Amino acid sequence: MAVISIFSGFYCRGEQVADAVTQETGYQRVDKELIEVASRRYKVPEDRLLRVMMGSAPLLNRFTYEREKNLAYIIAALAELVSRDNVVYHGFAGHLLPRGITHVLRVCLIANMDYRVSLAMQLDKLSESQALNRIHKEDADRGRWMRYLFGQEPYDESRYDMVIAMHLTNVKAAAAMIRENAEKDALRATPRSQQAAQDFILAAQVNIALAEKGHDVDVTSSEGAVTVWVKNYTPRLESLCRQLTRIAENVRGVKSAQCKPGEKFIPPSLIVSPDDFSLPTRILLVDDEREFVHTLSERLQTRRLESAVVYDGEEALKFVADDEPEVMVLDLKMPGIDGLEVLRRVKRDHPKVEVIILTGHGSEKEKKIAMELGAFAYIYKPVDIDMLAKTMKEAYLKIGKKTPEAP
Repeated sequence: MAVISIFSGFYCRGEQVADAVTQETGYQRVDKELIEVASRRYKVPEDRLLRVMMGSAPLLNRFTYEREKNLAYIIAALAELVSRDNVVYHGFAGHLLPRGITHVLRVCLIANMDYRVSLAMQLDKLSESQALNRIHKEDADRGRWMRYLFGQEPYDESRYDMVIAMHLTNVKAAAAMIRENAEKDALRATPRSQQAAQDFILAAQVNIALAEKGHDVDVTSSEGAVTVWVKNYTPRLESLCRQLTRIAENVRGVKSAQCKPGEKFIPPSLIVSPDDFSLPTRILLVDDEREFVHTLSERLQTRRLESAVVYDGEEALKFVADDEPEVMVLDLKMPGIDGLEVLRRVKRDHPKVEVIILTGHGSEKEKKIAMELGAFAYIYKPVDIDMLAKTMKEAYLKIGKKTPEAP
């Protein structure tokens, strides 16, 4: 009577293992049904729901809260499906299942890079470089998802009950191991874990009500007693909590509601007034130095500058085509399509996007070319974060969406 949640690296035979587990156990596989249910019930196209988890996060206006709403719809559909028990889920959404549902077996499938590249070349007839690029892109998607949820990397073993190295086994053996663990007494549904599953359903409904009102919060429930956890710092916590609890109390099935600051409720090192709408809300950072760009994103976040991150020129162009940002911070030296070519194409196809070049290897010649192509600014690493934030604000003001306040 278990729920089996499988998360896998790309080219780690996740699909085959999930199919084999379904056959071995007789359980129902629900990953495709999850998106279908959420799309049908909440009138959201399936591709938009998938993009919440898989691929670049939408760069949407702060007033739409589309990501929060779509994620709330996915959670609600997931809560309903796993309440059945005896189900297999393969994909990203399994990480949304609360730890309180103890009859969930959380499985991660991994493999070394040689195995993954070899499998990509065998199955999809890719060259070695194509395989590596595809795997790195898919790993980036998984990394963004897990950092968004937990601030952890996707293959952190603390998130799972089982981690199976597929380069050391095969599909049949992996499925057998999963089945054997799912049949253990520890994975049997108990009255307490079944209640936790029902609590998950109620919390999901409250989460929808709050997300549709423009609130990005976490929600937990215990037998009808709901707690709303405020994720982001606000100096007006008491007023916000009154509003949140009123919304929660109006959801059917809620017996009581309270509001508390969550784990991430930390005052930023530099507080910008919530009424300062001269800040860009759709920002894209492009840099192949992963550690640097994630640190940069975190430091900008303390300035109320939320950003999405990609790691190469090809991914940047795809991102801009899907979700045109207002401001892009772009490295020059990247594998594949370099920064100048990205700048050229972006200014040609999306002239409203303001591009700031941020490089540690630029030359005066490249600077001249970049400015001629339409770059807003050309900045050298290491960068002063406040100077970069100021430049980004000035770039946004240039777009014409906001005008500078009169002195």
